Amino acid sequence: MSVHAASQRTSQLPPPPPARRRRRALAAGCAAVVAALGLAACGTANGALQPQPSVTTATPATPDSPAPSAASPSSPAPSSPSSAAASPGTPSPPGPATTAAPGTTTPAGPKPATPKPPPPSATKPPAHPPGTPPATPPPTATPAPAPPPPPPAGGVSTAIVRSTASGGRTVALTFDDGPGPATGQVLDLLAQYGVKATFCQIGNQAAANPAMVRRIVAAGHRLCDHSVDHPQPFAALSHDRAAYEISHAEDQIVQAGGPGTKVTWFRAPGGGFTADNQRTAAGLGLRPLGWSVDPRDWSRPGVASIVSTVQSQLRPGGVVLLHDGGGDRSQTVAALKQLLPWLAAQGYRVDFPAA
Repeated sequence: MSVHAASQRTSQLPPPPPARRRRRALAAGCAAVVAALGLAACGTANGALQPQPSVTTATPATPDSPAPSAASPSSPAPSSPSSAAASPGTPSPPGPATTAAPGTTTPAGPKPATPKPPPPSATKPPAHPPGTPPATPPPTATPAPAPPPPPPAGGVSTAIVRSTASGGRTVALTFDDGPGPATGQVLDLLAQYGVKATFCQIGNQAAANPAMVRRIVAAGHRLCDHSVDHPQPFAALSHDRAAYEISHAEDQIVQAGGPGTKVTWFRAPGGGFTADNQRTAAGLGLRPLGWSVDPRDWSRPGVASIVSTVQSQLRPGGVVLLHDGGGDRSQTVAALKQLLPWLAAQGYRVDFPAA
């Protein structure tokens, strides 16, 4: 049989029944949809971020048209070249699909991902740059020093004086327990050498010899309170008794000296100072007065002993303790006759104690 005869026979075959044509059309449409969905899923599952190639819209097959090639299982769906480079396990959400025709959809390009803002804690700047210690807090202001304690009543220090007012190569001569029989002789010697001294007087003695007190004041010498009647040990006295001895003796001396008489210091009998009697004296305006040289002339150790002790113990600015009352003071007067020229020869200037 010839080829022409065979083709004529084939063309004369009856058309397929309508049910078969509908099944073919439905199968062709389903194949197109599956192909389109497979393409979109492939692109999105591989995390492609660029627009995908459009898929040809499938048209339902007519009874006379052959089935499209997409229906063939041997033709795989195309994929984007970039899908192979996408990180596995990080799929991007697919973009919205665009309807092309009934029963088919065309996937749109993936929408660029919008970066999420960082959490508030991440945007807060660190307290200080990494690797550097926190800033040292400013040092607290140094508190102002406490104000000094107020001066005692009368503005006089309670510290015991043991030096001259001006310091340097000076000496202060002080005489205790007068006025007495030797006071006039002492005044004569002091006047002969043109020097001034300090007389620490017992209140009862001053009251008994007011003329001598006035002579002392008139000559430019100064006065010191030495208690009313020289009780010892003075440091063992009660506060009230010590206060009486100090305050009443001052009154006696001032009264004996007359108007303008001033008492500057207080010397405790036997050096019996305490913090209490020092405060009491300072409260009355009297500076406690001690000494730095003591030849113990009151015990009458001999003129040579008195002189040598003063010469060996005296240092510039020193205060010498002597006596013009309380007994026989002839050794003291004889020693003073030697000491006054010696002091001048040594370059000493006689001064008053510090006040």
